[in-house]
Amino acid sequence: MKRITCFWPFAAAMELGQAGLKMFQDYFLYLSEANLISFPPPPKWATANRVVLNLDTMLLRRFLPMQESGGASTPVLIHAPYAGHSSTIADYAKGQSLVETLQTGGIENVFVTDWKNATAEMRHFNIDKYLTDLDRAVEHVGGTVDLIGLCQGGWMCAIYAARFPAKVRSLVLAGAPIDTGAGCGPIKNMAHALPMSFYQEMVSAGGGLMHGEVMIAGWKSMHPEKQWAKYLELYKHIEDKEYVQRAHTFESWYEHPIDLPGVFYLQAVQQLFKENRLVRGNFVALNRRISLKDVACPVYLMAGRGDDITPVEQVFRAEKYLGTPKDRIVKVLAPGGHIGLFMGTQTLAEYWPRVSEWIRSIEPDTSPKRARGARICEFPTRQVRVVVSGQNRERKGLIIQKPRLAS
Repeated sequence: MKRITCFWPFAAAMELGQAGLKMFQDYFLYLSEANLISFPPPPKWATANRVVLNLDTMLLRRFLPMQESGGASTPVLIHAPYAGHSSTIADYAKGQSLVETLQTGGIENVFVTDWKNATAEMRHFNIDKYLTDLDRAVEHVGGTVDLIGLCQGGWMCAIYAARFPAKVRSLVLAGAPIDTGAGCGPIKNMAHALPMSFYQEMVSAGGGLMHGEVMIAGWKSMHPEKQWAKYLELYKHIEDKEYVQRAHTFESWYEHPIDLPGVFYLQAVQQLFKENRLVRGNFVALNRRISLKDVACPVYLMAGRGDDITPVEQVFRAEKYLGTPKDRIVKVLAPGGHIGLFMGTQTLAEYWPRVSEWIRSIEPDTSPKRARGARICEFPTRQVRVVVSGQNRERKGLIIQKPRLAS
């Protein structure tokens, strides 16, 4: 009976002739490829790079420039999302890489935070720990950066820029939930609908960690139809090698989640998403109450028109709370959804090159190195020096030249 069962597909193929044989060849090829996207290998970095700093929470990667100009330029530090997926989202694939796009746009010194998978020893790491390591990374690359925050990395960058304004020359926030109480989306709704005990129980079940697999299951539950549709699409395009390769690349990134420290995760849920402390001015980081008004550098806000993870309002309403003058804030609405903001071919080809141009247009800071905690910020007709002392701010008027931004 087993022999008959195993033989019947081939017998059917013979009866159907060449068309049947082709159908069965495609079917067995599909089974092989479907298995690969169900259990893919780990993701890889697309662009040549080397690790320049190994910290408790991250590996700091420097991407080898396409060409050296010989001149000094402010390093660009991409703060990759730390929300359950690999940092390779910033350097996803050849021809589909944010790092590569920035380099093509003339940015020479590109660094990326490669977040480590949390272990049991890291379960008590909190937001302050990650801010401390971010600060160490900034110091390692020279002490001043053009900072790009992607998704959850955006609120971390906003906090860092407010806490250390002298160290951030410009700030780019893409798909970043700054005002988490704005707009309407499933993340916001879930944060407010479920009690804190729900999240605490998940962390407890993970032995003090928020397991990436659990987070990925949550993302999948938002669009369950896509989980079976991807197999139908794979079968339809089984002879398209480029399509199959793209499917492999995506699943390698998507299906290899990383774990988060439970303390970090619960702190973010409670203080940032439930209580929205960042825009309310009562979030405390590294022993100081954070005010987004202390962010006075040029800011670039990018949101996705179809982003249901971080609604447009959560990104653009940052303008209301920042200390940056309105004419030094750029707001751009890009097509597509959340992930497409960082790896979408259209966004990378048409929208991120503008970010490169914008960063390069900001005049370099040639003034003597300032005391840590102070920031000289360019205004259209005057300059304000913000001297941070405890929770108070002292302002003194200075006259300087404003930065020239690309039109």
